[in-house]
Amino acid sequence: QVQLVESGGGLVQAGGSLRLSCAASGRTFSTYAMGWFRQAPGKEREFVAAISRGGSMKDYGDSVKGRFTISRDNAKNTLYLQMNSLNAEDTAVYYCAREARASYDTPRRRESYAFWGQGTQVTVSS
Repeated sequence: QVQLVESGGGLVQAGGSLRLSCAASGRTFSTYAMGWFRQAPGKEREFVAAISRGGSMKDYGDSVKGRFTISRDNAKNTLYLQMNSLNAEDTAVYYCAREARASYDTPRRRESYAFWGQGTQVTVSS
């Protein structure tokens, strides 16, 4: 079973930055696209960013485009999300995920992902 563990969440002031990490188990990390999603209380899980298996293709949700950067280090089996210019609307639990079926794409739909981390809380204060 694939294990994903997020870290790096915390409390940050508006305008500040955080860098999230997602450590993945297994030997096939580089075969799969990875994604970040977030969920605020009372809201559905929202697509944040995705990265292709080799890291050359990236996609972002409209609300974070230009502020967040997704990256991966396949040698370390680690996914990252650099978050800049944070605002209150970014407050949520952030989850990393691995796509269910290996592809060369950057999936945006939750249904495309089969494995999820436990989540890490990001809170942006005024």
